[in-house]
Order: sequence, then C-alpha cells, then structure tokens
Amino acid sequence: MSIVLASKSAARRAVLDGAGVTYEATVAGVDEEAVKASLLAEGHGPRDIADALAELKAIRVSRGKQGFVIGADQTLDLDGALYDKVDTVDEARERLKLLRGKTHKLHSAVVVAKEGGPIWRDMVTARLTMREFSDAFLEDYLKSEGQAALGSVGCYRLEGPGAQLFSKIEGDYFAILGLPLMGLLDLLRRHGELTA
Repeated sequence: MSIVLASKSAARRAVLDGAGVTYEATVAGVDEEAVKASLLAEGHGPRDIADALAELKAIRVSRGKQGFVIGADQTLDLDGALYDKVDTVDEARERLKLLRGKTHKLHSAVVVAKEGGPIWRDMVTARLTMREFSDAFLEDYLKSEGQAALGSVGCYRLEGPGAQLFSKIEGDYFAILGLPLMGLLDLLRRHGELTA
C-alpha cells in the first residue's frame, strides 16, 4: 500500500479512516493564501481555486513520496464570492448570519498525483441552504460547538450539530466533508491499492 494524503485535515482523515483506507498523512506545505490571492487577481472563481489548490498539494507532496498522493481542497461560494475559514467565534457568528436563509455552494476538489504529476481529478459541488434560524439558536449552537466551528469554511460540521443549521442539502455527503470519495475509491481499486 502506498497512499498518501497531502493534508492534516481531521475531516479528510476521518473520511478515509471511515472507509477503511490505509494511508500516510503529511502536510503539503503550500501557501494557500498566496495562491488564492494570485488566482483571484487573475479572475478565477471559487471552483477553479479549489481545483488548483488540490492539484498543487498533490504535486508538491508527490515529488518526495512514492505512490498515490491525494490532494484535496474545498471552497465556499456565496453568489460567486470566495469565503475563507474564520479565526474566532465572533467571526463565525458573523459568517453564519451572512449564510442564514441563503443557499451557498461548496466546491470540493480531489487530485491524485504520482511522481510529480496529476493522474486523476474529481470536482464535486454541493448546494446547501441554511434555514432562517433564530439568534437564540445561533448562540446555543456556537456555545456547543465552540472552536470546532472554526474547522470548516462554513463554520459547521454536518456530522455534528451543524446539521441543524440547514433546511436543504443537495450533493455528496463526503464531498461536503471535504473529500469526494466514490471516484477516489474506484481509482484506488483500479490501480490495485484497494481490494477490488
């Protein structure tokens, strides 16, 4: 087995762990903020940015590792604008107020690289509609989630209390968690990395 996840994301590791995939996790060492700024300046949107970052992570790590290197990234797209993770619970409160009652997109990209070059990619977009929750619910939610709310760009975990924020979700569950899984598993089976 020679599968490497170019990410220390707890959510992505949980997806692979849950699927029974044996892998090594490592940090890609990519300056994501600089890459995003450059791509935004060139007129690229949130979907393109997720794809570019996933590819860059996979390629960067695959230059120094043998086997299949998985790079992944996810962006939040509200009306075409890119939103990054927040740093504080106060910022999470403002982000959730911004998303409340609206539909946003999560673009989740996964790229597999080998020997310094991409060999496969997938992009999955989910549409999530937040309900018009009350301020009281928001405060209770932030109190229960605390720092965990800062772990995702949308300030929610669907595998936790964040599920209560939504009235409608359209899309792949694993992609929403940050790692489109079905196509990735198929690729790994076809290459003998997983039992077919």
